[in-house]
Amino acid sequence: MVIAVDFDGTLFKDKYPLVGEPIYPVINYIKRAKEEGNKIILWTCRQGQDLAVALEACNQVGLTFDAVNCNLNERIERYNGNDSRKVGADLYIDDKAVRPEEL
Repeated sequence: MVIAVDFDGTLFKDKYPLVGEPIYPVINYIKRAKEEGNKIILWTCRQGQDLAVALEACNQVGLTFDAVNCNLNERIERYNGNDSRKVGADLYIDDKAVRPEEL
């Protein structure tokens, strides 16, 4: 399974452009999912130095990623070399998410 997870408001409390306090229930879920063999993508609007700060914060709590703001190579290959702007995942974890049936 591929899991795409947001940073601000999801892994860490939203203090953009700063980094808020860690949200350990989500962090621990992601760590367990990775240990179980799932692929993890950090999926954030942060770029440049703001992204570097976020990645360092993740590193400090033991989070590592298979990709950052991009598709996994195996997903690109699966779709005949097409690398969509949309990050492909089986599960998206984001504080702004709404499921269609909730509308």
